[in-house]
Amino acid sequence: MFPLRGLTPAPLPSLHLKTSHLLPPLNVTISSAITNNYSISDEDLESRGFNLHRTVSDLNLDHLNKVFVAVGFPRRDPQKIRLALENTNSLLWVEYKKTQKPVAFARATGDGVFNAIIWDVVVDPSFQGIGLGKAVMERLMGELLEKGIANIALYSEPRVLGFYRPLGFVADPDGIKGMVYSRKKNSKR
Repeated sequence: MFPLRGLTPAPLPSLHLKTSHLLPPLNVTISSAITNNYSISDEDLESRGFNLHRTVSDLNLDHLNKVFVAVGFPRRDPQKIRLALENTNSLLWVEYKKTQKPVAFARATGDGVFNAIIWDVVVDPSFQGIGLGKAVMERLMGELLEKGIANIALYSEPRVLGFYRPLGFVADPDGIKGMVYSRKKNSKR
């Protein structure tokens, strides 16, 4: 996932969700179509020792910051994380019951109607490869689609593009190229 680092040397690829294969038949609600397609059920996650959360209550920001750092994001100011989460429309995080710490996280911002962008998709490296990232993304996308939001985008580092493609994300199908605002630092003379 693309961390908010300030300046970037070049824009990273923007991916958009191709919703055509995710939309259910007309006689099925979006909610049931998405929840029936979870790769890991809520019950299975719980039996494996994980709790799902959809609010920031009980989320220890210092522990979340450690997960950010563990996946290569820069350490973030906890007050800025709190502010970002206050301006987040949807979020989902997974807690490992044994340690009561977050091990997977993703959030989305947007206008609540037409558009959303998914940010900060992270899984603690000790818990990668067991389906937690996919579980978080499936549920977050399901929530956005249930709200009727069909234009879902995310920024991703090139090395993890393969993770998002099976979830329905493609390079922008309309060929639109994203841009990133970059303020050049004043050079010392």
